[in-house]
Amino acid sequence: MSNALPVADARQVRRYARELARRHPRGLAAALGLHALAAAAGLVAPRLLGDLVEGISRGVGAVTVDRVALAIAGFVVAQSVLVRFAHLASARLGERVLAELREEFVDRVLALPLSTVERAGTGDLLTRTSRDVAALSRTVRFAAPETLIAAVTVLLILGALLLTGPLLVVPCLLAVPLLVAGTRWYLRRAPAGYLRENAAYSDITDGISETAEGARTTEALRQQARRRARTDADIRRSYAAEYYTLSLRTVFFPVAEIGYLLPVVGTLLLGGWFYLEGWASLGQVTAATLYAQQLVDPVDRLLSWLDEFQVGGASLARLLGVAEPAEVDGKPAGAAPPDGRPVADAGRLAAHDVRYAYRAGHDVLHGVTLVPRPGEKLAMVGPSGAGKSTLGRLLAGVHSPRAGAVTVDGRPLSALPLAELRTHVALVSQEHHVFIGTLTDNVAMVRPDAGPAEVRAALAAVDALDWAEALPDGLDTRVGAGGHSLSPAQAQQLALARLVLADPHTLVLDEATSLIDPRAARALERSLAAVLQGRTVIAIAHRLFSAHDADRVAVVEDGRITELGSHDELVAAGGSYAALWRSWHG
Repeated sequence: MSNALPVADARQVRRYARELARRHPRGLAAALGLHALAAAAGLVAPRLLGDLVEGISRGVGAVTVDRVALAIAGFVVAQSVLVRFAHLASARLGERVLAELREEFVDRVLALPLSTVERAGTGDLLTRTSRDVAALSRTVRFAAPETLIAAVTVLLILGALLLTGPLLVVPCLLAVPLLVAGTRWYLRRAPAGYLRENAAYSDITDGISETAEGARTTEALRQQARRRARTDADIRRSYAAEYYTLSLRTVFFPVAEIGYLLPVVGTLLLGGWFYLEGWASLGQVTAATLYAQQLVDPVDRLLSWLDEFQVGGASLARLLGVAEPAEVDGKPAGAAPPDGRPVADAGRLAAHDVRYAYRAGHDVLHGVTLVPRPGEKLAMVGPSGAGKSTLGRLLAGVHSPRAGAVTVDGRPLSALPLAELRTHVALVSQEHHVFIGTLTDNVAMVRPDAGPAEVRAALAAVDALDWAEALPDGLDTRVGAGGHSLSPAQAQQLALARLVLADPHTLVLDEATSLIDPRAARALERSLAAVLQGRTVIAIAHRLFSAHDADRVAVVEDGRITELGSHDELVAAGGSYAALWRSWHG
């Protein structure tokens, strides 16, 4: 998807992995040390068995055999204990690392500009927060520690082979060319394949979400066939992407299977020849064969988890990509307007000659200038598709203009950190969300230090206190998924209460009361006006009583402001607003 969120490259992923390792030196050292001890304990038995075979061939007594058997049993028990604590240390380290990854990802997501999320679509972000996090979780919890264990074990086994007899290492080298060639072939293709697979899954999620959310609109416009075609195309792309990665595994895994069995066969054949030539003893050949057999399991785990690492690496690249510097509406976030461009007076929100396009070359706003007066209520009216909501989003800092400037206190909105921006101006629309938690938590989330009296005052300001206190546990009632269900109007009042508590000096209301019946909406807006005395309110009005109550009205048509003045002035002027008012009032 051209608008998808960025994906980190391989260098950034490796750098982040090294950074994680440096954060936990003691935990990593403890896990590696315990695994090394466990692997070393497992290497004693083959050597003792080789010595035992050599001794038996020379006629050692039964007492010696018993002692060797007890020693082998002791080392097996020691290895089991060490493996248990090594896995426990690895699990603890993995959970700590995974917790950090999740927390950092949430921080990155919350810092994303709303315009970036909207352009990318909910499917991409949803897939990253669910499927990619789950895939990375499996990599951190299992693939990373298992790979470390396998790597340490392989090194120790090769060391034991060298000590047993240098010549007996030669059969193990037979598999190296095959494994290296197969692994390089796979690694050149797998990362891009898994990234395509995850991106295709994002497309499916995005398409299904759009179809489900817009089901009624789809039926009304008779677009069912088009939506089915979109879903079918997404599924075909996902199938092709998964088929490609599966085809890689069907080639790589059989090559790997052959590769890690070659050392056992080679040690038996060449070891037997070395014994006949007198270059190795029977005990050395026996120990070397057992060591070669022991290599099968760690090499198998290395190659098996390598595939999981490709999945996890692709997921980590997508999660890290969320933090990549994003451009906001075609220019870098935080860019200041060019020198000489007019800016607002201190304490005033202003838009000067702004232009905006959702698609390049197709502006929906054409040189709009609007300077709300501090403390006034400004209503924006006009036909659907005229650009009212787009202008409201520019004024709220959700989008940045393609040209021109939107400023507050003389500074461009795009240059402000998100936390500071929301202390100046905030947008409330007909879209809202009820978070899992108590009603108090839902309101106070914008100001965690707010006391119960402030939460109650915010609810009262939006006429929500009566129904809130009537809930089963009052303001301590759990709401959201799995909790008490709120009506759309109640959820919208909850969103408005958050804004009252956040206390920005400017509010942009885009159909903020559209889901509340007209009488309740009028009472709510009057209540808001009383609470927001002295603050600027920009209301995108779809009911003209909102415009009637406003200090000034801006009429937006075809991406331009065609009329600006008070209700009485515009009615007297006899223009578009007067015609709209007569039609609505009549």
